[in-house]
Amino acid sequence: MAPGRSGHAVVIGASLAGILAARVLADSYERVTVLDRDDLPGVEQRRGAPQGRHLHGLMERGRRIIEDLFPGLTAELADLGAPTTEVLIRSRWYLSGLRVHPTPTGLTTVLASRPLLESTLRARTAALPGVAFRSRVAALGLVAAPGDPRRVVGVRVQSAGAGVEVIEADLVVDATGRGSRAPDWLADLGCPRPAEERIDIDLGYASRTYRRRPEHLDGDLGVVVSTMPGWRGGGAIVLEGNRWHVTLGGMLGDHPPLDDAGFRMFASTLPVPDVHQIVSAAEPLDDPVPHRFRGSLRRHYEALVGAPGNFLVVGDAACSLNPVYAQGMTVAAQQSEVLGRCLRAGRDDLARRFHQEAAPLIDLAWRMSTNADLNYPGVEGPRTARVRLTNAYLRRAHIAAHVDPVVARAFMRLANLVEPPASILRPAMMARVLRHGFATSAPVPRPRPAGETARVPVTGV
Repeated sequence: MAPGRSGHAVVIGASLAGILAARVLADSYERVTVLDRDDLPGVEQRRGAPQGRHLHGLMERGRRIIEDLFPGLTAELADLGAPTTEVLIRSRWYLSGLRVHPTPTGLTTVLASRPLLESTLRARTAALPGVAFRSRVAALGLVAAPGDPRRVVGVRVQSAGAGVEVIEADLVVDATGRGSRAPDWLADLGCPRPAEERIDIDLGYASRTYRRRPEHLDGDLGVVVSTMPGWRGGGAIVLEGNRWHVTLGGMLGDHPPLDDAGFRMFASTLPVPDVHQIVSAAEPLDDPVPHRFRGSLRRHYEALVGAPGNFLVVGDAACSLNPVYAQGMTVAAQQSEVLGRCLRAGRDDLARRFHQEAAPLIDLAWRMSTNADLNYPGVEGPRTARVRLTNAYLRRAHIAAHVDPVVARAFMRLANLVEPPASILRPAMMARVLRHGFATSAPVPRPRPAGETARVPVTGV
């Protein structure tokens, strides 16, 4: 812990973004209070995290940041039963229906459920001096200094079964997720609302857990079939407790059914049979659970003028990305890293400096996510020449990654936000992509016309 800690920081929302923010704030503030509307359970599903029931991917960049904040976390999760593996070793990735070449990448995958990850991080953070979690507390709005809306002095809250109170704070952080009311709170203070961008995709998915047997998937620990235009997607990973966690999904209203037969039939229409083999052979442990994601949402707090200098927004409250690409937790981790750097430089004008420094990281993930979504003809959005050219090149990179281990490694390191987009645009890499990306020997699956059901033969598991 850094010397000279002072003041009180309040974090609204015990999401992963909120927990990471609290961990960083504990180095600078004498007291850190984390508020959440939910009961904060042990290793159970948190009501305020509906996507916690579905597949989550902690990309390598995010894992490294979190490991720096919580040394030994990866080993601790493994001790709690979460399998770990190399990204392309004992784990299968399919892009455009083609398996990415299984090759070492230097990337670690931690196959922990969202409740296990959150509860472990929450326990670690709560054990820090000065940090307290308060459950069943709803934030109602910000409190500004009299006559000075640019200086927030607290947050107005209501606890379950109690009246309204004001919690005084030197800094307030909103980590309440996509449903954040921060724009309304700022408007109530007479401050401007942030500009917003939205790309609607109408993604729907459903998840179910199964009992795992050693022979399933030939002993591999996971499979991810990326959702692409013309193909449905899904995945299955081994969680703590030796369970398969299976998620199926589709875009633009093509959502998986929730009955047993419909769930299995939807799995059979994926371009490869791996997930279908699991759901056909394994014993289900629960019923399918649905979730719907209307679209990606970006709020531009970095462009606000006249906003409070001690109120900032993190995680999905600032940018909610298509979960298919598994960027959310890593972007939240990157924001916590930025927050730490900004605090070490001082507290003056903290929110503006934080939002402006975090914006390029958010923008990169936003472009990667929304550009991929614009591959779908039914998704509305600006298809510039650059977007069309990038998507055409990435399509060839998918094919090349199937046969070329160098391209496979580079692409997965980019997807894990470890390397920048420029890494696959270097001349030597472009030469590989163009050479192998047009390989006629690659058995590229044919996209299905709308409504067509592709029956995939099931082999022994």
